[in-house]
Amino acid sequence: MARHPPQPQRALHAAAIDAVLRRAARAAQPPWLHEEVARRMGERLSVIRLQPQSLIDWWGFSGASSDVLAAAYPKARRVVVEPTPALLERSLRALRAPWWRVRRWRNHKPDVLLDGACLPGMAGVPSGASLIWSNMMLHSQTDPPALFARWHELLQTDGFVMFSCLGPGTLAELRRLYTQLGWPAPAADFIDMHDLGDMLVHAGFADPVLDQETLTLHWASAAALLAELRTLGANAAPGRFAGLRTPRWRERLLHELESLAGPDGRLRLSFEVAYGHAFKAAPRVRSGEPTTVPLDAMRAMVRSRKAARGA
Repeated sequence: MARHPPQPQRALHAAAIDAVLRRAARAAQPPWLHEEVARRMGERLSVIRLQPQSLIDWWGFSGASSDVLAAAYPKARRVVVEPTPALLERSLRALRAPWWRVRRWRNHKPDVLLDGACLPGMAGVPSGASLIWSNMMLHSQTDPPALFARWHELLQTDGFVMFSCLGPGTLAELRRLYTQLGWPAPAADFIDMHDLGDMLVHAGFADPVLDQETLTLHWASAAALLAELRTLGANAAPGRFAGLRTPRWRERLLHELESLAGPDGRLRLSFEVAYGHAFKAAPRVRSGEPTTVPLDAMRAMVRSRKAARGA
């Protein structure tokens, strides 16, 4: 079946993404939801027979996957890639204490690199990584097909990529509420997992497998809901409200959010999480150019072979 070409670049509000990264660098710990998704993604590693000798943890601090990867592959060489200098320093601090976290990686402390320095021959994986792991970061990318192409380049043959990200069903209740109020979208659009599969194939990956699940989070109050959402990111939709909102608007938002309460009185929001993995197959050997042989030449060859057998 023919695959669709990858989608054009996504429109995301660059200032909002930058604010999220700055906030993450100041955070005491990664978001709880990221830790939970990392745990669930780690359970999917049981279907992979390959035991990676080296792996790249993309956006490692926010991905909250250090313990999951250390438990699954304690002997693997690990390289952590961070998107900003502040997050790079944040990951370096995380490696200094507590001591037992580092010792779970039996061979050595993980290397930490800034995104952009990740090319073939990078520190720790000179011949390519066996695994590229990316937890809950792909939805913040404006050009996922280009990122998949980079990952394909950084993997060794038969290596694999495993990732998770938010899907289109995320915040469905909040989107409906904003639409009813006539407000711009509360979040950027997320990519459907089928489109992610097409992007993987287009980048050269083989046997992509994608699935999704919906997690429903509950809060006791609208203020607690907003506080949790703030740790998870920001509204990066290009058509979001311009400028800052007033305290009066925030009070109205808190009031309107109460409509999300279920029968138990707790507010709830849905988060669609997409999971995917795919392998880097050996390059296909291209067949040579077709050779054309005239019919008379073919007859001459047949006669010469018969004569040779009869000699």
